Amino acid sequence: MNVRANRVAEQLKKELGDILNRKIRDPRVGFITVTGVDVTGDLQQATVFVSVLGEEKEQKDALTALDKAHGFIRSEIGSRIRLRKVPELFFEIDNSVAYGNHIDDLLRGLNDNE
Repeated sequence: MNVRANRVAEQLKKELGDILNRKIRDPRVGFITVTGVDVTGDLQQATVFVSVLGEEKEQKDALTALDKAHGFIRSEIGSRIRLRKVPELFFEIDNSVAYGNHIDDLLRGLNDNE
């Protein structure tokens, strides 16, 4: 990503976090955190990585709710950030926290065996 795309990605991350925690009233969207945003070089598409507290079913329900609120979220982004065209948003679950916890558990298990 170029410098402008990085700046737009960081601004999107900040605004999406605020929108998801304050504006979305869907009960399927529980405790959700925006962990990262990847924007294409032409600023036409953005992949939003979210972390959802809960089981796999709750995570899938949250993704469904985010996809349903897609238009509202884009309009909120458009009113908050001055861009010629608001990027198309794609939501994905970020499993890096769970993976990090798994690695941590493995390392603790090695230390306990010693």
